Amino acid sequence: MDSIVMLVLVCSLLSSIFTISKGLDTISATQSLKDGQTIVSAGGSFELGFFSLGNSMNRYLGIWYKKIADGTVVWVANQDIPLNDTHGVLQLSGQGILSIFNDATNTTIWSSNSSKRETKAVAQLLDSGNLVVRNQDGYEPENYIWQSFDYPGNTLLPGMKYGVDLVTGLNRGLTSWKSDDDPSIGDNTNILDPNGVPQFFLRKGSVIKFRSGPWNGLRFSGMPNLKPNPIYTYEFVCNETEIYYTYKLISSSVVSRLVLSLNGHLQRFTWIDRTKGWNLYLSAQMDDCDRYATCGPYGTCNINNSPACGCLEGFVPKSPEDWDSGDWSHGCKRKNPLNCKYGEGFRLYSGIKLPDTSLSWYNVAMNLEECEQECLKNCSCTAYSNLDIRDGGSGCIHWFKELIDIRQYADSGQDIYIRMAASELAAAYRSSKGKRLIRTIIIPVVALGVALISLYFLWHVWKKRQTRQPAIREGNVVHNREQDFTDESYNEDLDLPLFGFDVIAEATNNFSDDNKLGQGGFGPVYMGKLKDGQEIAVKRLSKNSRQGLDEFKNEVFCIAKLQHRNLVRLLGCSIEAEERMLIYEYMPNKSLNFFIFDEKQSILLDWPKRFQIINGIARGLLYLHEDSRLRIVHRDLKASNVLLDHDMNPKISDFGMARGFGGDETEANTKRVVGTYGYMSPEYTIDGIFSLKSDVFSFGVLALEIVSGKKNRGFRHANHKLNLLGHAWMLHQEGKALELISDRLLKDSYNIPQMLRSIHVALLCVQSSPEDRPSMSNVVLMLSSDIALPQPKEPGFFTERNLIYSDTSTTKLEKSTTINRLTITMLEAR
Repeated sequence: MDSIVMLVLVCSLLSSIFTISKGLDTISATQSLKDGQTIVSAGGSFELGFFSLGNSMNRYLGIWYKKIADGTVVWVANQDIPLNDTHGVLQLSGQGILSIFNDATNTTIWSSNSSKRETKAVAQLLDSGNLVVRNQDGYEPENYIWQSFDYPGNTLLPGMKYGVDLVTGLNRGLTSWKSDDDPSIGDNTNILDPNGVPQFFLRKGSVIKFRSGPWNGLRFSGMPNLKPNPIYTYEFVCNETEIYYTYKLISSSVVSRLVLSLNGHLQRFTWIDRTKGWNLYLSAQMDDCDRYATCGPYGTCNINNSPACGCLEGFVPKSPEDWDSGDWSHGCKRKNPLNCKYGEGFRLYSGIKLPDTSLSWYNVAMNLEECEQECLKNCSCTAYSNLDIRDGGSGCIHWFKELIDIRQYADSGQDIYIRMAASELAAAYRSSKGKRLIRTIIIPVVALGVALISLYFLWHVWKKRQTRQPAIREGNVVHNREQDFTDESYNEDLDLPLFGFDVIAEATNNFSDDNKLGQGGFGPVYMGKLKDGQEIAVKRLSKNSRQGLDEFKNEVFCIAKLQHRNLVRLLGCSIEAEERMLIYEYMPNKSLNFFIFDEKQSILLDWPKRFQIINGIARGLLYLHEDSRLRIVHRDLKASNVLLDHDMNPKISDFGMARGFGGDETEANTKRVVGTYGYMSPEYTIDGIFSLKSDVFSFGVLALEIVSGKKNRGFRHANHKLNLLGHAWMLHQEGKALELISDRLLKDSYNIPQMLRSIHVALLCVQSSPEDRPSMSNVVLMLSSDIALPQPKEPGFFTERNLIYSDTSTTKLEKSTTINRLTITMLEAR
């Protein structure tokens, strides 16, 4: 009996020598790792062992997070050759080769493919998640015999090199899994292409789905949302031996990974310990314009346009019939073909994602002027740009084929110079002799002529005022009514159709009450129909409205040339005699407040429609703030000033109170505060300071109203005296934001995260300090992606002290007095 016990003890001792004990982080050539055993990195972050996924019985060797409860797998060794039982063993050979074999059949199913050999090798799982084979006394990464970081699957961890080793030819790319239960190689790959200027291509099979664009010194040209952040730092290395992207976490307490998902999206996730789940922080693909070559050669995609595809200036659709039907794949062609003769030059296009650089050439030492001259010498060179946009730009890229996969960005695109025929170039490319002629003779003559014509028109306008303007007598005081908006001044400055008074009178049935849509401080609004059948909305300036005259002129000059699918289009004016009228496109579904605040009508707006409206308003404001010819602050954004077309698409209207900013101007002060209580920002209402962030505040209020169906002003709750902003913020702080949403929306819709995200973004917009509020470009990004959101601070005006005024009251406050001048807006539709 004693001999049997002794034998058992000896066998146990031998077993402990040749197998792994739980908790170690290394495997030596005398040890093995069996199914059911694991090793854990020194810091406890990662674990290596055999596992199964979901309901599958297949067994794989892999690495997963140890400290995170769900054990997310980050690397799989035998992903295409699974074991079908629990007889798997991992072993390190005497030459430093890792292998997995089935001890029941004694067959090897996977091995590391290192060409290096080492007799004193150990395999170690590092706390970075990297499984390395190294000399037992060597810790330098450059001396590793083999490492799992060189063979990523669907996950990029911090510290991994994502790209090409030009010495060995190893290209470290990501491949998607086939399914959540099957980690074998799927259809999607994201791999660096070192040809031309290096860039990453995401493919499904052999078809390109997305392109990162080249590195511009700050980020990849096609990934504007890759920006400095508090979670990780990143860099792109490109030299004679290697080209790769890598990132590092700023804080060791943060867990973040980059994943190529099953559906082919490159996404960054961060672990939220509070919710015990992964949060989508960033997605490489933002919208439909990120689909590769959506608009074909020389086509450009702008997500704010409808349709999104257009041709670059100087180009036209190659197949107009297909283009008009929505097939943009043929792209565009030049209006005037190149012939490489004297006079050709380059046209600047700004704010774009650089075209595909696979067949490009680059030089890091050239400046932009040298880059242009070299491109001009080569008839095959179609475009050039800076390689690095930092510090004013440096380096040079040349393109030699058709330019493809171009898109436009609102605030983060780059400049490119595209070769154009001489007939397409601007006056800057005229001969030096022609320039001297213009400077010495033509310009002085034209200037003199303009001066004489201007004097004549000033005299003519003055005479007309004297003969046409009646005096308005108030007691013994005589005032001349301001009339500086005449047919002549209109035609000089604008390019809008002028409608005759008789035409508008006929269209509105002589301004019949049956055609009247509403009444505002500006004057009455009528529905009309022109002879060609086009329906219009007519704003008729009240003759006794001094405010209306100012608004009329402001609206015409402010939005005459604005064109966006989320702005109401101004069709023209009528300014005959004493009449001042604005003619708009007609919106059959009235205004937004007609639906969201009416119990019966609100049924027509389910959550998808409401989210579409929120996004549409955001894109309209983004256009006004960043993409229009002037930076425009609306100053009176509210539910009644958002109209709905046939398809319930939102269109921002009423620009009578708008203000344009020029150059670098971002903020202004006014003595006359105009706007609507409940929508105005604190700094505007109290100090008269308005900026782009004033509109952001109004948007946040409006978004909360759309989500909740409740008005901010006049909101009542049995348990407190907060307005809608305060109520929403309180619920968000308590984790009860869903209580803000009506039961009907929760019942009929299933996108709860989208609803909660909309509330979160709205609360960020209504923060008390304008510096804390996001820009509209960030708002659009936050609504259209799943990037992590900061926690909102206390909103401005979140208490409601007086509920006697309607939310439609429009205020004009003189800062020098305490008198409130109040006008009531009753207009509900156009």
